[in-house]
Amino acid sequence: MTIRTFIAATATVTALTATAANAADCAVDVEDPFDLEAAQIEEIYSCLKDAMAEGYAKEGDAVASNFRAWTVTSTRPAVAGPHGNRLLQTFANDIAAAQYLKFEEEGVKMPVGSVLAKESITISKKKKQAVVGPLFIMTKMEDGSIPETADWLYAGIQPNGKVMKIKQSFCHDCHAGYPDQDMLAYPLEEVRVSN
Repeated sequence: MTIRTFIAATATVTALTATAANAADCAVDVEDPFDLEAAQIEEIYSCLKDAMAEGYAKEGDAVASNFRAWTVTSTRPAVAGPHGNRLLQTFANDIAAAQYLKFEEEGVKMPVGSVLAKESITISKKKKQAVVGPLFIMTKMEDGSIPETADWLYAGIQPNGKVMKIKQSFCHDCHAGYPDQDMLAYPLEEVRVSN
């Protein structure tokens, strides 16, 4: 083994150990995320946020590497119910932010090029631990380009930066419940950021 290989291997093990230790330190004393108080959620997010950003960006995906510089749409993550009862924090790119932050319930039409990135945290009931979940991504495409999803392209990034295999219908079947909001669900009202 060359010294260069040894240094690279040591750096990799150190990084993996730091991430694992960070996740292990995020203990949660409830089994149901709906039972978490605001302060507990903020503590969990503080514990995981750096590991989340680093993990999502590992494979160099453009959205996963840059979404944290976008507009955050809530004051903290919250559990809305969809996405497997995960804690969610949504970021909107510059094209999406002005329209999305209106949180309108009727007549919504997001501009083409809007991208929303939704961080997620799962509460592991078995381990009583907060675990980084996928980064969910919605991109508004050209009018008529994907009529079966109202021109939304759904994607996801695993916590290790790998692209998720997603059936568009799997995501859209839930989002179709919000036709007047251009298929968008919003953060819980009590945590929304306004324009």
